[in-house]
Amino acid sequence: MSELQRLKGLLPPEMQSWVFVEAAASADPPLITIEEIGRDEVEIQLDLQKWDALAIDHRNLLFWHEVGRIQNDSVPRDGWEMAALAIGLGGAIGELWVQDGLLLLMAMGLSGFAGYRLYLKNNSEKRLQDAIAADERAIDLATRFGYTLPNAYKSLGGALKELVEQTRKKKKRGFYEDRLEALRKSAGKARAEMAQQQGSRHSVSSENVYG
Repeated sequence: MSELQRLKGLLPPEMQSWVFVEAAASADPPLITIEEIGRDEVEIQLDLQKWDALAIDHRNLLFWHEVGRIQNDSVPRDGWEMAALAIGLGGAIGELWVQDGLLLLMAMGLSGFAGYRLYLKNNSEKRLQDAIAADERAIDLATRFGYTLPNAYKSLGGALKELVEQTRKKKKRGFYEDRLEALRKSAGKARAEMAQQQGSRHSVSSENVYG
């Protein structure tokens, strides 16, 4: 079985008809990314050369992170905001010329909404919160596919630590470090909850997220 076929099998059954897994075709692609390929279809694309160098558990959790982004509807759309912003601003200028108040308000409203969406897309705090939410989804998916909760945290933590070590750009490295810290806190919370439920403090160790 090829790696792409294996990953396809890690998709939840309800997503297998509209989410596809393919090798990236662009030059110098990111390790893993998501592209819309149709109105109701998305494609998870991989740089297989970099991907195959990772441990299989790290691959699985990074893959489920991307699946979690899709489930949370936090994947940026195909640049419609820029088009809408251009149309709205162009319309506003045109309506100023012909002095149609209603159409001017509509054009300005379109520009404002598109501008707000662009702000959200490029806002670093929003990106981080979306990534942390997708990490939580990845943990849930891992347990759904047979991982124990401690091993799910350990595998995702190990994957993030490896990305930190491989990333040279300070801002991007800091993004992974922030996700690691959030994962550590989540693991600590899960440990406390499981200890309360099972009467044991050895169920999940938050230190395990560092592999």
